Amino acid sequence: MKTFQLNGEPRTDLGKKAAKALRASQKIPCVLNGGKVVELKDGKYDGTLAEGEKVVEIGRDGKAVITTDFTVNFGDVRKLIYTPDVFVVALNLNGVEKMAVLKDIQWHPVNDSILHLDFLEVTEDKPVTVPVPVKIEGHAAGVKAGGKLFLSMKKVKVKGIYTNIPERIVVNVDNIAIGHAIKVGDLKFDNFELANSKDLVITGVRATRAAAAAAASAEEGEEGEAAE
Repeated sequence: MKTFQLNGEPRTDLGKKAAKALRASQKIPCVLNGGKVVELKDGKYDGTLAEGEKVVEIGRDGKAVITTDFTVNFGDVRKLIYTPDVFVVALNLNGVEKMAVLKDIQWHPVNDSILHLDFLEVTEDKPVTVPVPVKIEGHAAGVKAGGKLFLSMKKVKVKGIYTNIPERIVVNVDNIAIGHAIKVGDLKFDNFELANSKDLVITGVRATRAAAAAAASAEEGEEGEAAE
């Protein structure tokens, strides 16, 4: 994946009024999840937290995770959001760089403005699942025979260590005949896996009316020759 450099400003005022004021000033409230797992003692964390960090309990076994609330400038994330590309984000918070992926965008239901961004911290020892664009490569045999190529999935879910996740999933269609398709389960990779259902169709070639008519005409010709 490509790397996207982003600066975040720690946020401590988490109220709705403060969030509204941030958006009015072209800033977007964000949260970084998936941080360090810590132990609680009597339900409390006795360690030191940086500005914007908080401890969120994740179970009844005394464990919690450190998350970070922060803001980013809208202009700084436009190319991260409005693009088909997939990025790993080098996020600078409190002078410390953390690697993350953008996991969720909350949109305003009426005007489609961005209300909130959710990031997930990633490391080189913990797999992550992200959507990756599909790129078609080659010339399908079925298209040459008069069929029409279709793409059912523009993106697939890829699970793996973030350093192994590619920018594109390249699917070669050279050998696809009319009526045949490539499914998720047909694709195998060494350093990552596809997390979608194996039965989902990614791409294929369907028959067109012209191709069907040509096939029917050819069959009729063969039958006529056999009758003679």
